[in-house]
Amino acid sequence: MSTPMLQFVRVPQQTPDKREGTARRADFREIYTEFDAARARAQASRCSQCGVPFCQLHCPLQNNIPDWLKLAAEGRLEEAYEVSSATNSFPEICGRICPQDRLCEGNCVIEKGFDSVTIGAVERFITDTAFDRGWVTPPLPRAENGMSVGIVGAGPGGLAAAGELRRHGYAVHVYDRYDRVGGLMIYGIPDFKLEKRLVQRRQRLLEQAGIVFHPGTDIGRDLTLADLRARHGAVLLATGVYRARALGGPGAGLAGIVPALGYLTAANRRLLGDRVAEFESGALDAAGREVLVIGGGDTAMDCVRTAVRQGARSVTCLYRRDRANMPGSLREVANAEEEGVAFRWLSAPEAFLGDMAVTGVRAVRMQLGQPDASGRQGVEPVEGSHFTLPASLVITALGFDAEDLPVAFGEPALAVTRRGTLAIDPVSFMTSLPGVFAAGDIVRGASLVVWAIRDGRDAAAQIHTYMQQIAEAAVAAE
Repeated sequence: MSTPMLQFVRVPQQTPDKREGTARRADFREIYTEFDAARARAQASRCSQCGVPFCQLHCPLQNNIPDWLKLAAEGRLEEAYEVSSATNSFPEICGRICPQDRLCEGNCVIEKGFDSVTIGAVERFITDTAFDRGWVTPPLPRAENGMSVGIVGAGPGGLAAAGELRRHGYAVHVYDRYDRVGGLMIYGIPDFKLEKRLVQRRQRLLEQAGIVFHPGTDIGRDLTLADLRARHGAVLLATGVYRARALGGPGAGLAGIVPALGYLTAANRRLLGDRVAEFESGALDAAGREVLVIGGGDTAMDCVRTAVRQGARSVTCLYRRDRANMPGSLREVANAEEEGVAFRWLSAPEAFLGDMAVTGVRAVRMQLGQPDASGRQGVEPVEGSHFTLPASLVITALGFDAEDLPVAFGEPALAVTRRGTLAIDPVSFMTSLPGVFAAGDIVRGASLVVWAIRDGRDAAAQIHTYMQQIAEAAVAAE
C-alpha cells in the first residue's frame, strides 16, 4: 500500500539523528546518522506535490524532487534513484554538502510553521540505499564512437562532464595537477561533511566505464594546451579557481596568517595518510592554539570545525556582517556553535599584532548600512569600537579568484573576462579557441559543487553537439 502524500500537517519535520557536539569534536566522521527506511519514507511523504515546485526551480540541477520524494514515500526506491540520478551525477554527494537551507529546502512552499521537507537527507538515503543494493552502475556507452575528449580538472564539473561524455561513447581522458581525483571534494571539504571514500567510490565507477585519469599532470607545465588539442577532438577546461583573495592591513604578512584552502588541503592530506611538512613543523596544526577564522562562507565554516577537531584551545569566527547576512549555510553555523565555535558578528579586522608571528588581531565593530544595487546591505565601521582578540593562527577565508589563466595554460589567445575568469559563449560553452570549452568555477567564479556539476553536464551536451557536427562534416566531405 502506497504512502499518501501531503503528510506535513500530520508528520513533523525530522532530520537524521546528529551526534552530540562534544563527541563530534573528537573525530572527523560524518556528524549525521542514517535515516532508517521507515523514517525516510515518512519524511518523503511530507511533500505537498506542488504544481509549481519551488524546490526544483531553485535547484541548480533542476532535480525532479517531488517525483523522487513521491517514489520514496511509496517505497519504490530503485525508481526514486533512477529519477534522482537522471539529472544529478553525484546525488550522494549533493545530499551531504549542498546548502539545502539556501536552495531546495529554503524554497519549500510548505508554510514555515510546518517546516520544510528534509530533501537533502532523503536524497542521501535514496542514493546510499542504491549503492548498498547494487543499483548504481558505471556510465557505460552502448557503442564507441571513435572520438575522444580531454578534460582538464578532476573536480565535480570535470567528473560530471566525463560521465556524460562517456555515455555517448567518447574516449575520455581526465588530467589533473593533483595526485588524487576529486578536486575540492577530496582536498577542500572535510570528512565530517563528505567522507573521501564516497568520492573514491565514484572514481572507481568512472574508471570501470573506461575513463582514463592522468593525475599529477599540470597542463601548462607537464603538457601544453596545444598538446591536448592535438590529442583530442575537443578539450574541456574545468580546473576551478584557487587563488585566495589577499587580506591587507598592517601585519598581514606575519607568520601564522594562512589562506583557508592551504589549511584545509593540508588537513585533508594528513587524514588521507600523507606526510604534510606544514603539520610536522606545526605551521598548519591548530592543536593548542587560539584560532581566528576571518570570513562567513561555507569555507570558513569548514575551517573553524576542522580547527576544533585538531584540538585548538579556542576557535573564533570573525565576520563583518550579521548572521542573517552571511553567505554560508546557517545550518553549518549551528553545527559549529554546537561544537564550541564562538562567532563575533559585525566585526572586521584592522591590523594583525605580533613581531615575527601573529599574536592577536585588532578589530572594529561594524554596522549595516544602506543596501547596494543587489539589495545586500553594506557595512561601515562604528567609531571608537576597536577591540583586540588573541590569535596564534589566523585563517583567511575571503573567497577565491582565478589565476592568470592565459599564462597558466600557456595560451595567450584564451580570452578572459574582467574578473579574470574564462570568457565563453554562454550557449555553446566554447572559449575563444575553437574546440576548447570551459565550465564550472573557471567560468562562473568560486561557487558551489552543485553548480559545477550543472555546468559540467551542460558543457558535455554542447561538446557532444560540436563533435557530432565535426563528424557529419567529415562524412559530407568524403
